[in-house]
Amino acid sequence: MNRPITALFAALEALLVVGIGIGISLVPLTFLWAFQYGLQIDWTVFWRASVDVWLLGHGADVLLTLDPVTAAMLGFPDAGLPFVVSIAALGFALLTAVLGARAGRRITETPYARLGLFVAILAFAGLSLGVTLSAVHEFARPSLWQGALFPTLVFVIGLLIGAGLARRSLSRMPGRERPLSRVRAWWDSLPAGRRTVMAQSLRGGTAAVATVFLVSGILLAVMIVVNYAQIVSLYEGIHSGILGGIAVTLAELAFLPNLVIWTAAWLIGPGFAIGAGSSVGPLGTSLGPLPAVPILGALPTGDFPFGFLGLLVPIVAGFLIGVLVRPAVLRGVGVTGPRTGHHGGEDGSGSPLTALVLTGLGVGVAGGVTFGLLAWVSGGAAGPGRLAVVGPDALLVGLYAALEFGVPAIIGLLAGRPPRSN
Repeated sequence: MNRPITALFAALEALLVVGIGIGISLVPLTFLWAFQYGLQIDWTVFWRASVDVWLLGHGADVLLTLDPVTAAMLGFPDAGLPFVVSIAALGFALLTAVLGARAGRRITETPYARLGLFVAILAFAGLSLGVTLSAVHEFARPSLWQGALFPTLVFVIGLLIGAGLARRSLSRMPGRERPLSRVRAWWDSLPAGRRTVMAQSLRGGTAAVATVFLVSGILLAVMIVVNYAQIVSLYEGIHSGILGGIAVTLAELAFLPNLVIWTAAWLIGPGFAIGAGSSVGPLGTSLGPLPAVPILGALPTGDFPFGFLGLLVPIVAGFLIGVLVRPAVLRGVGVTGPRTGHHGGEDGSGSPLTALVLTGLGVGVAGGVTFGLLAWVSGGAAGPGRLAVVGPDALLVGLYAALEFGVPAIIGLLAGRPPRSN
């Protein structure tokens, strides 16, 4: 495969990722245009809507302006005034990252991987800017720089992951040897004990977050099943028809990662909001008027006498992670047995007890930062008025997660027989 073919192949991979992402919403909307509206509406309306949804899914803001009649019918305050929609349907970003990883793996296997990756990024950025420009309208105006940058960043992340999975280290790619070798050299230069504490902290924090997300996914599925009748009644109330129902369902699937994050925030404690002044938490729910979105029928209502039991999930996860990473930490700092051991002061890790405590703190920090970032990207403005506040409070979720992971992790790390150094 020569250079021009590699460049063309990479550009087509980028086009495929953009096309699939926009096509997921464009296909059902096109069927809606053809069969429900009888081709009477300009098709470009549905194209712009699909692009806007795709851009929102990657975190780009869209400035909307409803005509006064429509705004009054929907009951929005300040009818006719522009408002920003910034909440990201993370399913689209996840899809872009997965497809980007596939593209990165395929491109890295070509003889000119550096050229292919560069062309893929350039083509994706150009396509993102192009579709953003095509969606600009007086009633819906996406941010141009965010529309060009944010989807491209997600795609680049996927490309790098795919390149790593292609059995080629990024350090072997032309132009990347020096930065990656410096990072590796810096890591190898750290004392063994310090490397152990840092590595086990990141591993433990990631595992704790993954555990809570696993439980939150199961809990969300249970809530959907339990409130199935309410969800169906909301579908019937919006009178969307078969094609409209399919479009609504696809939109809800795009928001599924957001809902899992919000459920995890519920387990952590702060919960989340669906509108300013509302609260959905383990100790009770206080909601105002909600948009007619069927999946919101799964939201819990009322008070929960045993809602505090949900807080046990991150606490138990932190404790179990501490127990599981304890042997690796002790080995890393030179403790060779459960009762006796040795520690070389030259590794810079301090005593085994200090290493255990620092690892527990690191688990809390890693888990809290990860949870806070995920909470931040999952929320935003979903409409005017009170709907400008939707999702969890990122700072509170991060602080709660750090505390609920860190303290139990320290207890779990210290739960075994105290290590002794010679």
